[in-house]
Amino acid sequence: MTQRQALEVLAQQRGERIVLTTMSSVAIWPQLSDEPLDFHYIPSAMGHGPALGLGLALAQPHRGVVILNGDGCTLMSLGSLVTLASHPADVYLLILDNGLYEVTGGQPRAGAGRVDFAALARAAGIQRTYSFDSLEAWQAGAAEALSGAGPVVVWLKVEGRFGEKTPKAPRPMAEQITRLQQALGVKG
Repeated sequence: MTQRQALEVLAQQRGERIVLTTMSSVAIWPQLSDEPLDFHYIPSAMGHGPALGLGLALAQPHRGVVILNGDGCTLMSLGSLVTLASHPADVYLLILDNGLYEVTGGQPRAGAGRVDFAALARAAGIQRTYSFDSLEAWQAGAAEALSGAGPVVVWLKVEGRFGEKTPKAPRPMAEQITRLQQALGVKG
């Protein structure tokens, strides 16, 4: 499945959750959704999406947060899996695995084709993990994976896109923060 196809399924299933995009998903998600609950974490230090998502989920326990993280971002901060397991909250970490560092030139990432992100999440203590390697499987399993209490890790195997550049967020960070705060009823 392509990354866009994977995100189209999410767009149909997201409900009222906050969606936090990182790296390559920032280029695609704004084409599918432009809700105040969308937050595009660019520029980001690779791997920081789960920590930000956990903070949002703990601050907004009735809402839930979907984090769109790449495989490279996940490898940069494997400890975040242990943190998510240790601080239960409605966090749905979607790992978009294309085996590449897409936005830095398409270099193969370490362990491409060998790392089992679902097994890593279970070993870290996350009970609910899902793996989908086809669009049909993801379409059939998305509603279950994105329901119920978190934390949840969803490992999506997607096609790589070569030659992608670091995407730009559709609006400045300060505007995104204000927009999200207003949507959540939080005073800045």
